[in-house]
Amino acid sequence: MGSAAISNHPASAVDSANVRADFSELLSGCGVFQLSGRAKISITGGDRVRWLNGMVTNNIRDLAAGHGVYAFLLNPQGHILSDLYAYNRGDSITIDTDRSQVEKLLTTFDHYIIMDDVEVAETTNKTASIGVVGPRAGTVLQVAGLDVPPLEPLQFVDLQSGSVPLTVVRGDIPGVDCYEIWLAPDHLAQVWSMLAQSGATPVGAGALELLRIAAGVPRYGQDIRERDLPQETEQARALNFNKGCYIGQEIVERIRSRGAVHRKFTGFDVEGPLPSPGTKIPAEGREVGEITSAAALPLAAGERRVALGYVRREIATPGRKFQAGNTTLAIATLPFTGVFRG
Repeated sequence: MGSAAISNHPASAVDSANVRADFSELLSGCGVFQLSGRAKISITGGDRVRWLNGMVTNNIRDLAAGHGVYAFLLNPQGHILSDLYAYNRGDSITIDTDRSQVEKLLTTFDHYIIMDDVEVAETTNKTASIGVVGPRAGTVLQVAGLDVPPLEPLQFVDLQSGSVPLTVVRGDIPGVDCYEIWLAPDHLAQVWSMLAQSGATPVGAGALELLRIAAGVPRYGQDIRERDLPQETEQARALNFNKGCYIGQEIVERIRSRGAVHRKFTGFDVEGPLPSPGTKIPAEGREVGEITSAAALPLAAGERRVALGYVRREIATPGRKFQAGNTTLAIATLPFTGVFRG
């Protein structure tokens, strides 16, 4: 599964009692969950590759069939309107994004289709998605009878499970093996049961939120906002500097050539009370950063408190400490070390 797929599962009270067990399963076994918060958009037409390449920050022009990329959609001022995955299915391109971003994407896409041979259609209701995550994820797929070949991150393959056609996508979550399965909604219950019988454990939204933060995956709308610039997010995998023009490209290139970006997205180890999102980070009498996400990770060695957020780039030295009220924040690399195997 794409790393953004775990970034839209806010914790709920319903699964809070099981969060510790679920999180342990994601780190040491195999968790399975429905990706009900994700949406799909299909782009077809003879100009689809050229047109989408001129819309988003990553290289669609040279994207091989069977592969995907992570990308941003920017406004002309270089600010981030949306994050998405684009997958080349040969005769079409599938966009995978969070449901909350669909309306903005469709409106923006429609605005920029002028004389192009491009058709854009939301296909969310035609596709169900299952996430399979953990060090035993590949084994579970094999036991379930899915003959998945070795895949690179964001590569996919179309398979048959008995009479059920489905697509298996290799994810790109840092530190953990992960897959998505796309299939018709009518077959969801059957494949879900098959995965559970093959050793996958259903996990809830609370554990997925912990995994997201532990892996250092920013969530659009929380850790990535429209006011942020692409290079501030540290998501270099979303950017391609050799692809030519796209919306907002002039700003992105100017930042690259001048090095003129003042903040960076980073992790923090936390001592003391867990900071709330929005907590400001002071230093030497001025504000130098802010917290966007925080979590207490229930690890086997004990609870570890961590946070995600932004800090001034010139002082973003790993290990450097800041005091925010009664909380001490120490800059850490992402994903957080000591959480994942290997």
